[in-house]
Amino acid sequence: MILVRRRAGGLPTGPARVARTRTHELTGGDRVLQWVSGVAAAIPLAGIVFITVMLVFWAIPAIVYSGATFFTSTKFFIGNFYNPDFSVVNGIRAPFGATYGALTFIVGTLATSVIALVLAVPISVGGVLMLSEWIPRRLEGPLSTFLELLAGIPSVVFGFWGLEVFGPFLARHVYPALSHLGAVIPFFKGSWAYNGQGLLTAALVLTAMIIPIVASTTRQLVKRVPVLATEGALALGMTRYEMVRVVTIPYVRTGIIASALLGWGRALGETIAVLLIIGMFNSTPINIFGTTSTLASVIADDLDSALGDATGMAVRALAELGLLLLVLSLLTNLAGRLVVRRVSTDALPVGRGI
Repeated sequence: MILVRRRAGGLPTGPARVARTRTHELTGGDRVLQWVSGVAAAIPLAGIVFITVMLVFWAIPAIVYSGATFFTSTKFFIGNFYNPDFSVVNGIRAPFGATYGALTFIVGTLATSVIALVLAVPISVGGVLMLSEWIPRRLEGPLSTFLELLAGIPSVVFGFWGLEVFGPFLARHVYPALSHLGAVIPFFKGSWAYNGQGLLTAALVLTAMIIPIVASTTRQLVKRVPVLATEGALALGMTRYEMVRVVTIPYVRTGIIASALLGWGRALGETIAVLLIIGMFNSTPINIFGTTSTLASVIADDLDSALGDATGMAVRALAELGLLLLVLSLLTNLAGRLVVRRVSTDALPVGRGI
């Protein structure tokens, strides 16, 4: 029971009037808007749950068939469909010779995406800071437009460019020089494909693909840095470099981490571009130039053949790969939230607006 004090005119005063305003009944339009908003908010979550449940349902036979060797074996073969015999493991029937090991694809996925992330974040952040603080204003608009257009290029175009132009250029002019690092770093020692297809080429093309994502997000964050903070730092005698280091970066660093993880998620799931330039060889690369495969690329590459499996196990094995890729993406997002929360807690006061 709420006691409301009234003035002579009979109207409630102070907090009581606010409380009365807040407890008014919803109109028909408000209820419709509330219902529509709730449904719209539930659709993405329902979609993720539905996809996860379907992948688990399809992958269960493959999980039973492969067991722990799915994570430890580097051999992935969907089987010989023309052999009348079948392989039976743990009561599950599969095409003759079928073996489903994902370790090669896990290594390929993580290697290409991590290399791309390590290269893209400094380039993106450095480019945005240069664009916002040092580049003349008359050039800022055209360069920003170019950055936005770069983000809209289809991945198949990036893949074709990497296959026909970038890869051969690297194979002729860059990889011979990088191979000299093999004397110090063994992973750089070895040969490469004549057309440049391989792990490093795929990682470099992924770098070009996620730079616009990281840079566009970071640019929006830099615009939110309070002008009073930056001008105050300059008024105190700081150089522009010191102002960026002391004011701008602490303010946006949480957002930089979030944008980096957004780009990493794009790199983890990229399919067509990687399919064209990574070489599609089902083995763990012996050097950074070697050909290999990723989880997304092998699903796209083998799906057409897998549909011809009368037992259906080949498709179920690809579903297990898809489930693993989904789990990796979800873990990446979860880790990103934890890191952002940790950095937000430890950030300087000027950075708590992000």
